[in-house]
Amino acid sequence: MAKKHKSDFLISIYKEMLFYRRFEEQVNKAYQKGKFSGFCHLHIGQEAVCVGVQRTLRPTDYMISGYRSHTQGMAKGVPPEQVLGELFGKAGGVVGGKGGSMHVISKEFRFLGGHGIVAGQCPIAAGAAFKIRYFKEDDVVICYLGDAATCQGAFHEALNMAGVWDLPVLYIIENNQYGMGTDIRRVTSIDHLWKRALAYDMDHGDVDGMDVLAVYEKVDDIVKKMRKDPKPYLLEANTYRYRGHSVSDPATYRTKEEVKKFHDRDPIQQLGEQLVKEKTATEADLKDWDKEARAQVKEAEKKADDMPIPEISAAYEHVLAE
Repeated sequence: MAKKHKSDFLISIYKEMLFYRRFEEQVNKAYQKGKFSGFCHLHIGQEAVCVGVQRTLRPTDYMISGYRSHTQGMAKGVPPEQVLGELFGKAGGVVGGKGGSMHVISKEFRFLGGHGIVAGQCPIAAGAAFKIRYFKEDDVVICYLGDAATCQGAFHEALNMAGVWDLPVLYIIENNQYGMGTDIRRVTSIDHLWKRALAYDMDHGDVDGMDVLAVYEKVDDIVKKMRKDPKPYLLEANTYRYRGHSVSDPATYRTKEEVKKFHDRDPIQQLGEQLVKEKTATEADLKDWDKEARAQVKEAEKKADDMPIPEISAAYEHVLAE
């Protein structure tokens, strides 16, 4: 049975998911307007995983992800205008405009970054977890990866090390059903990706990634146990991206019926309906919060627009280490 949560908690996670949805929609519009170029991968549809996981963490916990990481960086604490500034190549971007969409990273907030190499983040997560164990801390590492990353060698090597050394790292597979344009069922011989953990005698499970409360409750239990008894865990979060693999992908490989099925399970819509049903909010409240989220995104975009471009001399910085 689902746990009973306070009204202010439910409202806050609804607003946070809504903000991330509107943020990513605005990022897409900015791309279409030519405000930035290059690779860009949106998290639209997967907000429940981001918010549900983050609500279980401390500021000192580490997080690392793949290239679909704008919202995860913000959830860890990176200001939205700094994420947009990074996309726009501005000096005020979170890494000075040098990383772009796929490389949001913040030492301050212990967000170890988005990584463009598929599964490249998995060994780094194991390294961060080794540091925690070495210094006998009780923090944890969250490592997000896509479903296709579970077919990469780096993923398996990292899980093996995490299992051998009992590292406090939670690997979360955001299974949005597709590796770029390929249905994950076409490239795996197993029916559930959490079964990858069996080879390493690792704790494992799955969760409905379209239900933010289910994600929160599942991850909260895992993290609490991990702090007391450090061991790795592989969690498969079954979710769905409503847009293409990247902003340039029309996603014609999916049927309209499939897309509609997942749209009917929109995590934001589901929680909104619950809030209204339980009389925690009204339809008018939902509309007001939507306007509020859109205004917040517009404000962040203006701040990013007003940021200066980097000085030419910045091109020679962070190139060599002494």
